[in-house]
Amino acid sequence: MSAAGRERGERLQIMLSGEELAALDDFRFKHRMPSRASAIREILRRGLGVAGASAKAGAKSSEFGVLTGRPAGRRSPSSDE
Repeated sequence: MSAAGRERGERLQIMLSGEELAALDDFRFKHRMPSRASAIREILRRGLGVAGASAKAGAKSSEFGVLTGRPAGRRSPSSDE
């Protein structure tokens, strides 16, 4: 890849729960990735290729969790964990 193809002109800041951060780090180390940023880019690359992954119009950011699709920190009533 050329140097121009690797330029990153935009910064994205996100907030993750401790559980989400642990899942990100687990993914990173399992796939021997050099940084959290590279792991996030790989997850985005994979996720953007998923058919049927769409958000409803007007949804709030807090309505999406990384691990479950539910807001971070909330569990389903049937969760025993």
